[in-house]
Amino acid sequence: MEKKPSDICSDYSISIETELEELKESILAVSGLSEVFKALADETRTAILHLLSQKELCVCDLGLILDISLPAVSHHLRLLRMMRLVKSRREGKQVYYRLDDNHVVELISVAAEHFQEMGENNEQ
Repeated sequence: MEKKPSDICSDYSISIETELEELKESILAVSGLSEVFKALADETRTAILHLLSQKELCVCDLGLILDISLPAVSHHLRLLRMMRLVKSRREGKQVYYRLDDNHVVELISVAAEHFQEMGENNEQ
């Protein structure tokens, strides 16, 4: 029977003693970043961001495209707005949404590329 590699070290020994403080301080650079990933973890919000990367859309348009209720669209947009991932502008009675900046597009693009690579690696 083939022995599977363990996920932990077989012997406990520290190899980063000289870099320990620097590595601990580097964690501050990603503090709060998980909140962005939580927002992107929802399929509907990811779809909204993908659509808004193509075109500015109003709540009604998003509801129609995604086949979900307007209150549901509004709920997702409110969270995305709080995360500063989308911006809104009012034109008469309509509220239009667009991406806050292109960093969101880059995040989704890199994640999609990684997801595709994962699928390719699983096929091999």
